[in-house]
Amino acid sequence: MNPIFRFEGIYTPLVTPFGKDGEIDFDTLADVVEFLIEKGVHGLISGGSTGENYAQTVAERLEVARFCRERIKGRLPMVVGTGAMLTADSMALAGGAREMGADAILLASPPYAVPTDRENSLNALAIDRVSDLPVMLYNYPGRTGTMMGDEFLDRVGRSRNFCGIKESSGDINRLHVLARDYPHIQLGCGMDDQALEYFAWGARFWVCGGSNFLPEEHAALYRACVLEGNFDKGRRIMSAMMPLMHTLEQGGKFVQTIKYGVTLQGMDASVVRPPLKSLNKDDKRAVEQVTRVLKKTIENITSGD
Repeated sequence: MNPIFRFEGIYTPLVTPFGKDGEIDFDTLADVVEFLIEKGVHGLISGGSTGENYAQTVAERLEVARFCRERIKGRLPMVVGTGAMLTADSMALAGGAREMGADAILLASPPYAVPTDRENSLNALAIDRVSDLPVMLYNYPGRTGTMMGDEFLDRVGRSRNFCGIKESSGDINRLHVLARDYPHIQLGCGMDDQALEYFAWGARFWVCGGSNFLPEEHAALYRACVLEGNFDKGRRIMSAMMPLMHTLEQGGKFVQTIKYGVTLQGMDASVVRPPLKSLNKDDKRAVEQVTRVLKKTIENITSGD
């Protein structure tokens, strides 16, 4: 079965810049969008957890999505995140995505409720009916408490809109199951330190927060593995990226680290909304060092391209 939409390449889950007053900084957001398009990412996602969706109202999330859609002007696919605790909120986001002409939606399990596979699939199908857009599923049990299991995947398969999955469980056996048993659902990496393995098993896209500030380096791994089939080069690039993965995941400062990385590119996105706090000086120095070494190492690896 051919998917109704093909997710290909690096999809960046956009950060949401805020001013010192905590309000959304649309000028900087516009700069981030232009920077990513210029640097060659393949798609953009608004309203994901990297965008601090949990700290925004539905109205704010729709405003951000519409703004991004208008800035992109059809140059790249635009995916709207619909994850929310309330089904009604997810449906409002899905309906807004349809109205603004988004290319697809990102759909996660509702957090905290811990629905069964049957309940979760009925919830997903209800959201799908509102948007009637291609769906990138987002399986992240570490955040939602719910695994999108086999029964869930079988049930949502009643709608052909469910054509991709960002798999963030961290369970490598899950990768094997998806690649073997669900070939009609496009496989995407959502666990950054497993990107090489995902590409080896046929994944065609990678949703990676770090591409907000290192888009060319993330694209280099995709290009080596997927487009060139050169996994020797891919392993070298992945090895160079592993210190970044460690820095992003240590101490629960994923969003803050990415936003500081964006700030290092000349776009001040360092402010985060409560309950998060911005990085301290030691954390900032660590990000600066890791970024500097990574960029130089990958430049050396790819200089012969």
